[in-house]
Amino acid sequence: MQRIGLIGCGKIAQTRHIPEYLDNKDAKIIGYYDLNRERAGGLAEMYGGKVYDSIEDMLADPEIDAVSVCVINTLHAKVTIQALNAGKHVLCEKPMAVSLEECIAMVEAAKKNGKYLMIGQNQRLTKAHIKARKLLTQGVIGDVITFTTCFGHGGPEGWSVDKSGSPWFFEKSKSAMGVLADLGIHKIDLVQFLLHRKIIETTCKLVTLDKLDAQGNPISVDDNAYCIFKMDNGIMGTLTASWTYYGEEQNSTVFYGTEGIMRIYEHPQFAITVIDRDGDHAYYDTEKIQTNENQTKSGIIDSFIDALENGHEPEISGESVLAAMRAVFASIRSSQEDRTIRIPENELSEKDKKIFGKIHGNAISVMKKNLNENPL
Repeated sequence: MQRIGLIGCGKIAQTRHIPEYLDNKDAKIIGYYDLNRERAGGLAEMYGGKVYDSIEDMLADPEIDAVSVCVINTLHAKVTIQALNAGKHVLCEKPMAVSLEECIAMVEAAKKNGKYLMIGQNQRLTKAHIKARKLLTQGVIGDVITFTTCFGHGGPEGWSVDKSGSPWFFEKSKSAMGVLADLGIHKIDLVQFLLHRKIIETTCKLVTLDKLDAQGNPISVDDNAYCIFKMDNGIMGTLTASWTYYGEEQNSTVFYGTEGIMRIYEHPQFAITVIDRDGDHAYYDTEKIQTNENQTKSGIIDSFIDALENGHEPEISGESVLAAMRAVFASIRSSQEDRTIRIPENELSEKDKKIFGKIHGNAISVMKKNLNENPL
């Protein structure tokens, strides 16, 4: 049985962490801490457990085995490292932290203390994405050449527990980053997961097009993000992240390969559609993806508890998310400097480059053969 403390009792804790801990037979919520003590007290009264006066009090309690860190972005690293140093396992919400140095420090703290660090990149765990990864690995659309991925909705205004029209997401002093780090990070992490590849180059434009703060001025972080990525094996793709998709959420990814196309979360009924070179369609029915209005079990808590119960590294470890965070920070720099940024830490080794050269050459040969047999 894993005994859990909740640090931060806002919307993400209330709608995802708490319900999923309560649903897991191997987890027990021991207590809550929030700057708003009344909020924490309400949750303790509703679900059981106690309220701590401070983070330090919670971390000093030997009854706590692990914590969920659900605070504002700028505090992710500080609280996570504090918890790891206190001997607690940590599940931290995304984005992992607000600088690459902080992200690395979090990973190092987990290693130093012999504790697990998991990041809430939940899109890796959807049934459709797990299935899509298998299909891509099996070569159902041949070798992937390009992709496009998008995550957009009407913004975080309704996500705040106080229903504020100007949530903390819009305040740079609390969020540090905008929609790229809020929504875009999901898709950056996802495409690397699905393709078994890393982003090594980004050309990005971050803009504020529509969102206003409480004073009626444009918010201090981006509400739209547009990126062009190059993967470590030459695949090119685009990302769009937006807080200005009013009316309907978009959360799709499309891969274009040498033998066909894969569309994920685009069809109104089927989670995956595969279209071969002849135009024939194959449909895979798994489940609909979560939206802000339709919350379903994410799998994050079950995965975290399984790692703790069975003593293995979490499948979404802090270290595994570093490549995605490098791409986020490189994209921010790309927009600031108005130029393409390379990410050398994500690049292939010389051995991998030789292997890719062979694979890529085979893919080109297949593509030429198909074109010769099926001229346009």
